[in-house]
Amino acid sequence: MSRFFHGSDSSSESSEEEEELYSGDEEEEKSEEESEEESDEDEGEDEEEESESDEEGVKGGASRFMKDVSDEESTDEEDKGTVVKSAKDKRLEELEGTVRLIENAEKINDWAVISSEYDKLNRQIPKLIVDGKVPKLYIKTIADLETIMAETIEKQKVTPKKMNAINTRGLNAIRQKLRRNNKDYEKDITTYREDKETFMREEVIEEAAPAPKKPKRTALDAGEAIGADDNGFTMVGAGGKALQYTPESILKHLRTIVESRGRKNTDRLEQIRIMERLLDVAATDYQKIRVLLTLISTRFDLTSGTGSQMSQEQWKLAEHEMSILLATLEENPEMLVLEGAEEWEDDDKQPQVKQGEKLKIPGSIVSFAERLDDELTRSLQHIDPHTAEYIERLTDEGALYTSIVRSLLYAEKLKRDPEIPSSQDGINRIVMRRLEHVYFKPSQVVTILEDNTWKTIPANLDSEVTPRGQGTDVTDLVQTLCAYLFKNSEGILRARSMLCQVYFLALHDHYYHARDMMLMSHLQDTIGNFDVNTQILYNRTLVQVGLCAFRAGLVYEAQHSLQEICGSGRQKELLAQGMQIQRYSQVTPEQERLEKQRQLPFHMHINLELLECVYLTCSMLLEIPLLAQTGSSPDIKKRVISKTYRRMLEYHERQIFTGPPENTRDHVMQASKALAAGEWRKAADFINAIKIWDLMAQAPKIKAMLSEQIQEEGLRTYLFTYAPFYDTLAITTLASMFDLAERRVAAVVSKMISHEELAAALDQVNSAIIFRKGVELSRLQSLALTLSDKASGLIESNERTLEQRTQGMANAFERQGAQRGGRGGQRGGRQQGRSGAQGGGRRGQGFTGGALGGAIKA
Repeated sequence: MSRFFHGSDSSSESSEEEEELYSGDEEEEKSEEESEEESDEDEGEDEEEESESDEEGVKGGASRFMKDVSDEESTDEEDKGTVVKSAKDKRLEELEGTVRLIENAEKINDWAVISSEYDKLNRQIPKLIVDGKVPKLYIKTIADLETIMAETIEKQKVTPKKMNAINTRGLNAIRQKLRRNNKDYEKDITTYREDKETFMREEVIEEAAPAPKKPKRTALDAGEAIGADDNGFTMVGAGGKALQYTPESILKHLRTIVESRGRKNTDRLEQIRIMERLLDVAATDYQKIRVLLTLISTRFDLTSGTGSQMSQEQWKLAEHEMSILLATLEENPEMLVLEGAEEWEDDDKQPQVKQGEKLKIPGSIVSFAERLDDELTRSLQHIDPHTAEYIERLTDEGALYTSIVRSLLYAEKLKRDPEIPSSQDGINRIVMRRLEHVYFKPSQVVTILEDNTWKTIPANLDSEVTPRGQGTDVTDLVQTLCAYLFKNSEGILRARSMLCQVYFLALHDHYYHARDMMLMSHLQDTIGNFDVNTQILYNRTLVQVGLCAFRAGLVYEAQHSLQEICGSGRQKELLAQGMQIQRYSQVTPEQERLEKQRQLPFHMHINLELLECVYLTCSMLLEIPLLAQTGSSPDIKKRVISKTYRRMLEYHERQIFTGPPENTRDHVMQASKALAAGEWRKAADFINAIKIWDLMAQAPKIKAMLSEQIQEEGLRTYLFTYAPFYDTLAITTLASMFDLAERRVAAVVSKMISHEELAAALDQVNSAIIFRKGVELSRLQSLALTLSDKASGLIESNERTLEQRTQGMANAFERQGAQRGGRGGQRGGRQQGRSGAQGGGRRGQGFTGGALGGAIKA
């Protein structure tokens, strides 16, 4: 039979069942809000409710709808006895239960339980705070707990019996938590301790007072919904009233948004939507400027954390709004945005400006441009450079460069006005940003970038620092920007501008100019005092100068420049092109985060494989002749040019089997082995087979230069190795062996003779080399020379150590007065008597420190 067909009492029964269902749903929702641990009374009530529900569950099926009069009477009595509690009352009961557990644990001195229940207590409090008032039971509990904790700590100091480890940890945890937590309630705790009864009596009075009823919200009128959007929705404030955005209320809304910045639980996206609406209804340029300044700042606030990045959509909106702001300021020269301007206090009316005066608005255009630059760099750091997304994101650099140039034009305009107290620092910062976008790019790319930028800027605007049209000569542009910073800045900006110019010159193969500027700057002596980013720029410049020297065929200069960076084995870290974890180093998360922030975007990287190839090739061309020279002449002091290359060469020589070369290192090592054996053609083939040379400009020219260098160094190696076995050697023979012109062979041999690397004479009449035979040393004599060299080196190191310890005091080992007569003290007198006249000469001579003392005196 259907449940809807009942007798005369069916309506009352159905209403009672609906009330039970609704009350059950409400109780379930409230029970989900309560914590997992409940008091004993709540558990008892739950068990009773479960037993009742089980009894009701037994009556299933049709018997559920077939009720007699006795059942109805019993249900009526049960309904009268049931008390429905509000969520607030249940939370208060739960709070009281937690307090009782804390008090019981205090009696048995169980601080582990107190610590856990105290945490639970603090989790319950936020739901019980009404109008900023904290329940006084909570104040009483934490005040008493602090007192008992202090007493327990004092007892522990004088009691021989100590707590167990668990209780001690709980006590220490409670002490730290109370110290932090009670600072927020110091006033209430002081009031409670002054008069506890009055404090708690007020709590009772407050609880007895009825809570005021909230006014009912009324529906929106048709007139209020005029400001609705396309979908028919409108912004509703407190009380159900629609928010009206009018030109008169714009400044008030902005003031509210500015005051809420930095607060927790602030919906910044909602604020951005409000300001976009305000921008649409702005009636005057002043209102538009004020809204744009606040809107751009709020967009930047979306990524206030160091680990987050600004989305591309928000960045483009901020860049577009900044271009609107600059255009508005250019159209209204009487309105100026300055960093030190005073804030307009009156939000009811717009400030009135007299004729000839200028309205100063607080803000910073330069800071906006810098923040746009930083956010784009941070975004490029987080994108995989081998995807199309990186290329797409990199296209935004053109718009950013335009904003930087327009910001520079505005800063120059402020500087030209003598009535405006604008600082030089803003122009210097924006010029440095422009230079940092130019210095590492080829001239062709910079020319295109400058042309596109000046096409976007209105024709009536021009720059005094870099006039329109100067971008066609990129070298002149970089020189102008750097010269401006040399003249008007100091410290870090001046050093960075000089490094940027040296980098640009080295990139465009002006080696001698770049080298002279690098040496004249003396930055190599003071670079350790600068910040990390400037040190990274110095490393990049040093590497670029080395690559420029290599392209010019200056092998020794290239190896010398690259030695400091490539010889350390930390190229990635020093050039900020990746993280390089050392084997035994311990990097904290904070250091790792800072290191990731310093990483350069991929399009600014220097190819590390090319860098290593250049460094190893230069080291090979210098080290192989040196090894041949020291091997044939044992009396020559051994020296090492590149320890990194020597280690690789020794490892390669220890290999039993060496297959064909697979990477750059293998090619260089096998070329080194062939060059040492006199097979210069084979060595040249190995070097020219490296594919990385194709990445350099004018690759055929580079390979031809390398082949010529290998021929000359092969000649030097041959002469060093086989000179002891020759009396004379014809230059024509050497020219045919190494495929060199006779004039070139004669020049190389003459240079070796003049540097005293080769004991020979050049017979120009017969075109021959006459070798001079020195004294041939035996094996024992060679070992004796080696021993003497090592002994002299040991003495020098000992003397340096002694000078450091004594701080250069020459008389450190002399005894004042020398009254004892020598080393033996009083025995020195007896020794003098025995030695007669000889001892007289030694009278008054103290201990001088032996050979080391004599060395110090000298």
